[in-house]
Amino acid sequence: MPFLTRVLPIFLVSWLLTFTLASLFHSQYVVNQLVNVGVGVVVSLSDRINLTLDDWLGLLPTYGAIIAVALAIAFLVTAKLTKKVKQYSVALFIAAGITAFAVVLIAIESIMNIHIIAGARGWGFYMQLLAGATGGLLFVVLTNVLNTKK
Repeated sequence: MPFLTRVLPIFLVSWLLTFTLASLFHSQYVVNQLVNVGVGVVVSLSDRINLTLDDWLGLLPTYGAIIAVALAIAFLVTAKLTKKVKQYSVALFIAAGITAFAVVLIAIESIMNIHIIAGARGWGFYMQLLAGATGGLLFVVLTNVLNTKK
């Protein structure tokens, strides 16, 4: 029962933030690339917001699910590891989030020779890793807060 009442809600909140950031970074990377092509393309703030929301909804069933599985595996392995080295738990969970994204993005590109997400090219790749790092940080912070309230 502790899994359903403690771990799962924390994981879902962390995943939601991670996916939202990854989707936001993807959308803005794509818009930035479009604007920077040099043909006078102007994208208004309302268009950026609409594109971002459409991307969030469109990416949720695929990229959202991939992120959930990758984070679940990374956080499970890291939770086992942090039992031995508790003092490094924050750094380990941040690294787990980064690793989850790096493995997914690099593996799919290597296997299928495509970018699973257009916003993961160039500097967009590092923004995706930042989303993973943020998710790992939120997971460990919420876990530590919950553990101190026991």
